[in-house]
Amino acid sequence: MTPRPTTSGNPVQPVIETGPEVIRRHLATLDDRPGVYRMLSARAEVLYVGKARALRRRVASYAKMGGHTNRIARMISETASMEFITTATETEALLLEANLIKQLKPRYNVLLRDDKSFPYILIEDGEFPLLTKHRGAQRARGRYFGPFASAGAVNRALNQMERAFLLRTCSDTMFRSRTRPCLLFQIKRCSGPCTGEISREDYAALVEDATAFLRGRTTRVQADLAERMRAAAAGMDFERAALFRDRIRAMSHVQGHQGINPRLTAEADVFALHRDGGQACVQVFFFRNHQNWGNHAFFPKVAPETEDAEVMESFVSQFYSLSRVPPRMVLLSHPVENGDMLSGALRTLAGHRVAVAVPRRGEKRELVDHALTNAREALGRRLAETMSHGRNLEGLAEAFALPEPPRRIEVYDNSHLMGTNAVGAMIVAGPDGFERAQYRKFTIRGTELTPGDDFGMMREVLTRRFGKLMRDDPGRETLAWPDLVLIDGGQGQVSAAASVLDGLGVTGVALFGVAKGVDRDAGKEVFHSPGRRPFALPHRSPTLYFLQRLRDEAHRFAIGAHRAKRALATTQTPLDEVPGVGPARKRALLAHFGSAKAVTRAGLADLKAVEGISDAMAETIYAFFHGER
Repeated sequence: MTPRPTTSGNPVQPVIETGPEVIRRHLATLDDRPGVYRMLSARAEVLYVGKARALRRRVASYAKMGGHTNRIARMISETASMEFITTATETEALLLEANLIKQLKPRYNVLLRDDKSFPYILIEDGEFPLLTKHRGAQRARGRYFGPFASAGAVNRALNQMERAFLLRTCSDTMFRSRTRPCLLFQIKRCSGPCTGEISREDYAALVEDATAFLRGRTTRVQADLAERMRAAAAGMDFERAALFRDRIRAMSHVQGHQGINPRLTAEADVFALHRDGGQACVQVFFFRNHQNWGNHAFFPKVAPETEDAEVMESFVSQFYSLSRVPPRMVLLSHPVENGDMLSGALRTLAGHRVAVAVPRRGEKRELVDHALTNAREALGRRLAETMSHGRNLEGLAEAFALPEPPRRIEVYDNSHLMGTNAVGAMIVAGPDGFERAQYRKFTIRGTELTPGDDFGMMREVLTRRFGKLMRDDPGRETLAWPDLVLIDGGQGQVSAAASVLDGLGVTGVALFGVAKGVDRDAGKEVFHSPGRRPFALPHRSPTLYFLQRLRDEAHRFAIGAHRAKRALATTQTPLDEVPGVGPARKRALLAHFGSAKAVTRAGLADLKAVEGISDAMAETIYAFFHGER
């Protein structure tokens, strides 16, 4: 049985905060609007994409401890964070969910094997235009409306459109062969253009009404139906009035606008900036082939005095690179100062013209407004989390008797397997949460350390970290200095850390160790600090939960660094250390001798016989493995 990697010399479970408690924290920032949610793992892998008529109620169902299938229970247990996109209607949410599932292929979603495109309503050009359902490439000449979420939605829409506008739905062959009106004309669902029951001009007026209606505009037909409903009700013909009411209600459903899959905008990136509470959010939506292929929220650090135009220009110019090519259109919520220069720079990257615009009306403005709504909500959620994190820092200052809430917390941990592939790890947390860009890994270099000497490893890590700080910033003029250092371990680890800080002359940095209780159960942690008696926090204290999150994040990062180092070591061979032996020569030697061990034992003549190995290189290899270096 393979031993489990250890941190600080003790077997541990790398606990990452996942499960219902993580999901429950999002409920305070959600309401009951429709939208799409994504559940992500600790590695930021998308586990599941779902839609909801009411986001808060749907997410609340995952926060319950029981009543789930095994698949959903596993998904919940792996969820470390969630992302949300609000939509105007449930239909929009359904379309966006389908787009994201096709693009991301989440592990816990049901992935359909077919890749059918979304259906549309088509009013096909002609002398008497045809009203029909269309799926696939838009080759026919005419006006397309949609896409719709399903074929059933289109069929229901067409059914009501026939009643309201009396447009023909038969094929051209049937239309040309009719000698008398069909049944649809008899039941008042077609105007009978096939046999001349309506003039071309009057039929064209019906087509224009239907076109305007599908584009979401109020038409005289809708007003006429409402008037006829009122007249029927006034004449006590309630059955007929109910019929008109149902038709208006159904047409309102058809008329409901959906902006998730734009009809006119084939390819664009949409940038929307929202600022509040001294923070900023830039929400970026990606549209390709008339479909929304997802979004991402960014939270750049912005000085309060910086203008919106400068923020937007700086962000967009940094967003694109050789690996992130701009599309043909970039839509912005705020104007930039140097639009022509930005467009030229993007053109150079893309190799084609890139239009940069701040739309004022129409579909493109609706896309920007939708992105702005999501930017505002994403920033609201972040501000709520920041406020909660601020309260945690205040609680930490109170529990540890600090003069003020810490601005920068550094948490240290070690990981190794029976003393091999030892690494140290440092994570950083501040007022905005975990600052992953500041995380650091330390390969343990001490040649005199006894394998598994956790105290010695901690001394080496802290000596390197604070020694560098003392050299680079002895006056503490930067934000790189921590206010609080947490060590995963008990009194021994704290004593080792304190000796390092004292030896380097470091003062003014609070030092605490986090040790598990006698039963090693979460919630029974004991805290150690130089010159203080060990103490514990109340079992259900929010500050205790916060400290557990910090420690578990250090565990996760340390063990991840150790496993990466161990995986690299398994692929290395003694040949990697021979000067002049690169991948090609390494392959040639292994192909000839079968293993690296056989190469180390080979004679000089055998090495010279390898194809691609010169006599001089053979002598270098032989000397390396036989002590003649």
